[in-house]
Amino acid sequence: MIRAASVQAEARAGTTRRLWSIGVLMLLAAFSTGAAIAQGDGPRTHWKGMLTDTNVFSLTYLQASGNTNPLDPTHTILLDADFEADLALVGYSRSFSLFDRTAVGSILVPAGDLRAEVTTGPLAVQESARGFGDPVLQLGLNLFGTPAMRNMPALVRYEPDFTVDLVVTLGIPIGEYDDESPANIGQNRWFGRIGVPIMINLGAWVPGRKTTLEFLPAVWFFEDNDDFLGQTLENDPLLQLESHLTRDFTDTFWASVDAVWYKGGESTIAGQSGEELNDLGVGFTAGYQINENMMLTAGYVATLENGQEDLDLGVFRVNLIYGWHKLIEGIKRLEGGS
Repeated sequence: MIRAASVQAEARAGTTRRLWSIGVLMLLAAFSTGAAIAQGDGPRTHWKGMLTDTNVFSLTYLQASGNTNPLDPTHTILLDADFEADLALVGYSRSFSLFDRTAVGSILVPAGDLRAEVTTGPLAVQESARGFGDPVLQLGLNLFGTPAMRNMPALVRYEPDFTVDLVVTLGIPIGEYDDESPANIGQNRWFGRIGVPIMINLGAWVPGRKTTLEFLPAVWFFEDNDDFLGQTLENDPLLQLESHLTRDFTDTFWASVDAVWYKGGESTIAGQSGEELNDLGVGFTAGYQINENMMLTAGYVATLENGQEDLDLGVFRVNLIYGWHKLIEGIKRLEGGS
């Protein structure tokens, strides 16, 4: 009888650990890159298969270069400038129930160094900026496919085939800004977007076997910047379409191929209009679950140039995520003490 009780206890502990592993794989994937800046949100960012009241911290290192400020969501092309950036992005996210659907609120704060070499005639002028950028707030709400999950049985039963979300993003213009330089971490204007993340599950919804096709159509809106090098900078709305094909290779390792397309966003400076964007970027992402609470992701995306006036932007990023839930941590403590 003692042996049978021991076996049953080990089985229950093993089941609990497996449920926790499933939950962590879902919740950590859901915050793989945080709120949107630079080259799209990234794969598995808008998964919402997680317990209500899950908490996640993220730390991202981002290196970018090209003919546009990588922190500027308008991707305004400056033909005579070459930008380089080394940035850290600190984020916090929390899931909750809204209208009995799964929702996630996030805040992301960028900081770091931005450098630009601006060529005027035969001269090349070096510009730089250092400090904090504009905080970005984001709310993601599931519209179809993911009701609020308040307990472990609901999480285990979750097997989505098709999900649709609504995401609203807002950038607050309080970051470092110099009106005499094109190299700025802050943008000196409000900006935001409305997007509809869509996820299609193509395989079994278990760790090691997940395959998904994901789309994120979104429209960005921008307030005028009334002090851009002494001029007024205006931008039309920008359509951004992001897509990912993701695949698990093991219980703890997954990867994806990524694409992002920009259309619109025509800039006007001092009444002079530029060209609207019509550019495509491609890349890849890989994610590895370090332990039950931590995941590491890394990826690279670059635009495909066809001419001098095209968008030229390459972004490499590494993201470390730590997630926890008080219910799960309590179960782990009980198991450790048994």
